[in-house]
Parts: sequence; structure tokens; C-alpha cells
Amino acid sequence: MSRAIVFPGQGSQAVGMGRELAEAFPAARHVFEEVDEALQQNLTRILWEGPEAELTLTENAQPALMAVSLAVVRVLAEQGNWHLGEQAAFVAGHSLGEYSALAAAGTFSLADTARLLKTRGQAMQKAVPVGQGAMAALLGAELEQARAIAAEAAQGEVCQVANDNSVGQIVISGAKAAIERAIALAAAQGLKRAMLLPVSAPFHCALMRPAAQVMAEALAGVSMQAPVVPVVANVAAEAVSDPARIRALLVEQVTGSVRWRESVLYMKAQGVEQLVEAGAGKVLAGLTKRIDKEVSALSLNTPADIEAFLKA
Repeated sequence: MSRAIVFPGQGSQAVGMGRELAEAFPAARHVFEEVDEALQQNLTRILWEGPEAELTLTENAQPALMAVSLAVVRVLAEQGNWHLGEQAAFVAGHSLGEYSALAAAGTFSLADTARLLKTRGQAMQKAVPVGQGAMAALLGAELEQARAIAAEAAQGEVCQVANDNSVGQIVISGAKAAIERAIALAAAQGLKRAMLLPVSAPFHCALMRPAAQVMAEALAGVSMQAPVVPVVANVAAEAVSDPARIRALLVEQVTGSVRWRESVLYMKAQGVEQLVEAGAGKVLAGLTKRIDKEVSALSLNTPADIEAFLKA
């Protein structure tokens, strides 16, 4: 069976995530220790004890989610002699999950990935003053319909599609007033639901340009290797392996759309039959079922999940 390993993005975090893995497997524990050391921060304490508000901060949530994902990958390798290069056709990740995918595939070291995500989180938070940006989910919208709503609502301000998550689930991002106009337009057009998202900044839109500049500099200073399996990049929705192109696409990703629905369909078209979500939550497995029921999906984030997967 051809499979891809996929990695969750922000919003999947929960206090306590990864703790069971670390208690059961030394390989997982070492991941959290390495991330703490790279960041010169006791991120593991925030991960396992909270408070939730501190874990939810973008600069903490991003490296924390990556750490849980990489802990799963390391445990698979140690417990099942299961290696990405032999077992997966592609890797992909949702937004910050793309960094987790690249770390798992050997493009970045674990320590460098943790530091890049800390920088990314801080830069995204600082790019737009709190209260000036917003994001909203348009449920029941098709992509072109969401683009048209965003364009009409913009009125000279930033308002664009940030995430094409699945059929009928599009997220828009931009200036707060423009997003509020888009919600009103969506209601007038009879969409199932349009709602503001509880996020601290308007991710994946042109307002994030200052963060993109920060990431261009940060990525220029980091060693990169070709991934052991191709990564399906968010903004391209196709496989890439060249480090220079990966770097450019990661910079573009800060202001560009996460084309997740297209990425899943691309992997299916290349023969992928199963997506394995490594890390916190089950968001991507759920989206997969909505995108294409012919692609099976499962989530791995507990010792029991991993044991069942390796037995199967």
C-alpha cells in the first residue's frame, strides 16, 4: 500500500499532548529534551502542564506541535524499524506541519526546526497588532465562491483565502473589518455558516509580509538537505525535493494559501491510498475523509495507536 505521512498544524494542540509517548518510549522523551535544549526553554513543562493560554501562544504552539509529531516518527523508527524513506511515498504538513514534515524527512535538524518555528511564531504574532486582523471559516463554501466573497469584502483592505482545507471548509484571513464584511456577505449568500476563528493573528495573508521577511532571513542561515521522500508543499500542492525551492516555498507559505485539499488530491493521483497523521489531534484524518473517501486515514498520537499501527 502506498502511503503518505502528514503532520498537523496549529489548533491541534492540547495540554498533555505527547506525555504518554515520553513516559512509554525513551526515543520520544529524547525529542522533547532536544527541543527544550535547542530553545533554551522548558517547553515540555508548558506542553504537559499548561496553562493552556501559554501553550496556545503561537511561538509555543508551533514548536510544541512539531515536537509531538517528531516524537511519533522517532518511536515508529525505534519500535518498528519503520523509516520514512522506505515506508512513505510523500510527506506533507498543514501550515507549521510542513516544517514537521521536513524535519521528519531529514531536510532540517530537529534543533533547527524548533528554532525556526519559534522564530516563525514570534514573527507572525508581531506582524499585525492584536485586534487589527482576523480569520473566519466559511463552511459550505466552494473555493471560487470564497474567493469572490473575499474579493468583494476587501474594499481596498487585505482579505484572501488562507486555507482550502476540504470540500466546504475554506478559511479566509485579512483585516478585521474586511473579514467581518465577508461574514455578512456569506450569510447573505446563504452559506451554511461563517464564523470568526479564535486566532491571535491573520495567518496566510498579505498582512504577514513582515513575518515572511523574517523567515527568509532565518531560512537562509539554516543548513538544508534534500528530503528522503518528496514533500508536498502547501502553496504548490505538488511534490518538491530541491532544498532551494523548498526554502522559497516556505517563505511564500507565510503569506500564501495552504492548498490542503489539492495536496491530498495530488497525493491520491500519485497512487497514495493511505494518509497517516503523525502528531496531536485527528484534524487531518477528518479532513481526508471529507476530501476523498477512497483515501484511508488514521492518526497516531498515543502508544496504543503506534502499537496497533505497527502490528497492522
